Formats: sequence, structure tokens, C-alpha cells
Amino acid sequence: MTYSEALAYIHSTDWRGSRPGLERIGELCRLLGNPQNGMRFIHVAGTNGKGSFCRMLSGILSAAGYRVGLFTSPYVLRFNERMMIDNKEIPDADLAFETEQVRVFADSMSDPPTEFELITAIGFQYFKHQNCDLVVLECGMGGRLDSTNIIKNPLLSVITGIDFDHTAFLGDTIEKIAAEKGGIIKENRPCLWGGENENACSVLAEIAKAKNSPFSVVDRSSLAVKSTTLDGTIFDYGNLHDLFLSLLGTYQPRNAATVLSAVSLLQKEGLHIPEQSIREGLATAVWHARFELLRKDDLIILYDGGHNPQGVRAAVEAVRAYFPDQKVNLLSGVMADKDCTTIVQTLKSVVEEVFTVTPANPRAMDAEKYALLFIKQGIPATSFSTVADGLNAAIQRSREKNRPLVCLGSLYLYAELREALEKCD
Repeated sequence: MTYSEALAYIHSTDWRGSRPGLERIGELCRLLGNPQNGMRFIHVAGTNGKGSFCRMLSGILSAAGYRVGLFTSPYVLRFNERMMIDNKEIPDADLAFETEQVRVFADSMSDPPTEFELITAIGFQYFKHQNCDLVVLECGMGGRLDSTNIIKNPLLSVITGIDFDHTAFLGDTIEKIAAEKGGIIKENRPCLWGGENENACSVLAEIAKAKNSPFSVVDRSSLAVKSTTLDGTIFDYGNLHDLFLSLLGTYQPRNAATVLSAVSLLQKEGLHIPEQSIREGLATAVWHARFELLRKDDLIILYDGGHNPQGVRAAVEAVRAYFPDQKVNLLSGVMADKDCTTIVQTLKSVVEEVFTVTPANPRAMDAEKYALLFIKQGIPATSFSTVADGLNAAIQRSREKNRPLVCLGSLYLYAELREALEKCD
């Protein structure tokens, strides 16, 4: 099987959609000899922040000398981003090999796996074959019935935060969503809560109590941000002073506080993680499309993958912090199944003019319909048939007005926008 054939096979299963449940992944893993057993996992769920958390933590653990697997989703530029070891993507040849091995068993199942279940099994196989010391494992959606939840006895379970998203699958209240994400909490294994919603915290604490799981909450009072610029953030957390965080966004120090709390718990579990490794991991973390600075010479251009109300609120908070004395222009494209009305209402306080596009995805919201939502809120908005046309117009207008350009919305938009940006003057 070639790399292209492997990707074609993986994506050929997407018609099965999302079917939460552990029966299929359980059967597939049993057929494979349960590659997930025997590995040490840090299991991570959450509505927002889990990707950034995983990147920072895996970087710190790698800097500490561990061989660290990282499993995340979705990918931003290239499929191989979903499986990494020590921040290096799975090689094409390895992905082809592992997919070919898994395919034999997946095709033998009477109820075959979904795309995400297949990818999860491939990831387990790869990390097992590569003898990873630790694996930072991000849930795809929810937690309780997510295919990653086939693992047993993680070193630590982390829920980074909870807000409304995927409500058709996870429930229409914070409490229901918390119960689903709290499904990753395991018997007698520690759990960390990094969010701020008290109702969610109460639900998770009850789940942890029932499972005799030591439950910790991130101490936000120990976080002190000293400076925030487009070059990075300097902050203190507890006894650690003048930490430098390369990731932009005012929400990232809060994510980093969750990471540092997790590090403390992992140290108690016996991991050797010196302070220098913590500093190195935070300073070198890279996470595309999370308030990422794409250009800053003649025009500041940022991209943020905020695509639900909580994510957009965090992006707006960052815009206010970095540009306190002016509004920004916005280039945006979102999925139609998101709470687009709330997203628009949240953005209007920091936006001067909007350029809407349609991401290349069947679930994408039509650019014209999206523009109308802004116009109804009194914000000038223009729709464009292609991302390149929208970007060119947004750049020209932003230069004319000497106004920063923030690109925001679905991660499905990022790769196409980056490609278009490389062709812009």
C-alpha cells in the first residue's frame, strides 16, 4: 500500500459518519492484539483548549527526554499531523505500513469501523511499534463513547474546559456535555479539570468521587501574566517565574496553567520533568491556526480557528488585548452547523468590516448567508466566491485603512487561506 492508497482507504470510510460507541474500536483493537494495552497515556478531552494543551505538554515531556507520541485531530495542513512522535509527523511510509496492517482486520469486521475509529487504531499501532514511553491522546469528540476511550488506566485524565459544541451528540446542557466528557475519568486514576464553569466542575467532581479518582482543579490565582505582545507572552505560575510562551492568544496562558498543573500531577506519578524542560517546551510550542501570526511586516495578519461560541469569545478577548485602541477587519468562514448567530454577535464588538468566504467542506455555511448575519448586526460585510478573492480584497482594504486583519473560523479554511496568502503581495 502506498501513502496515497492509505489516505484514500482511510477517507473512504467517512460516509459512515460519526457513530459514538466503543464496540467497533474494541473489536478492532482485539483483532490487532490490543496495541493500546501496556502504553502510558495522558488522556485529554475538552470543548476548547485541548489541542494547545496537548502540544505544550508533549513538547515538555519530549524535552524531558521521553519518547512521546501525540494523537490529535483534526489536522490543519497535512493528515500526518494527527500522529506525531517528539513533534515529528508520522512518515508517509509508516502511515502506509500501519494502515495496511489495520485494513486486514478492519475489512473483516461485520460492522466496520468509522474513519476516526480506524485512525485511532492506526495511531495505537504506530505508537506501539515505535516504543513510545508516553502518549498524549486527544479525544475526537466527547469522551465517554469516543474511540480513544478504549484505553485503560491512563497516567492522568484531563478535561480542559466545557462549552456548547456537538450538542446533537453530547447533549444540550453544560451538565450533559460534562457527563460525556467526564467519561474519560477512570477508576483510581487522577483527573484534572482546567475549565471555569462551576456546573461542569460539580458534575466532573461527582464522577471522580464515584470512581475514587483523585480530582484536581487548576489554581487560576497562581497565574500572573506579565507581558503580552505579538512576540509571545511572559508569565508566572506558582513558583515558576518569567516563563516564555511562544503561542499567541490571551487564552494560552490559561491553557499553559492547565499544562503546568498536569506536569505537577505527572511528577507525583513518578515522571522526571525538570524545570528547564518545562521552559523549553513552552517556549518552542507550535500550534497552527490558534491566534497564529501569519504576517506582520507591512500588515498584521492573524489566524484563529475559533469556530464555536467559547472559541470565538476567546479570540475576541485576544483581539482586544493586542489591539486595544482599534477595531480589526475580519475574514471568516464557518460551518453551518455551528451557532453562527452567537458567533456574529460576539465578534461585532471588535470588527470594523467583514469579508466572508465558504470553506471547502460540505458542512460549510454559504458565504452570502454568513455575510447577511453581519449586515443584520450593522457590520459592513461582503461575500466572496473563493478564499483567494476574499483574502485579496481583505488585504487591500486593511492596507488602505491601516487596520489589522484577523482570519477566523473553521480549521478547514486554514490550508486554503495559507496557500492563497503565499500568492499575495
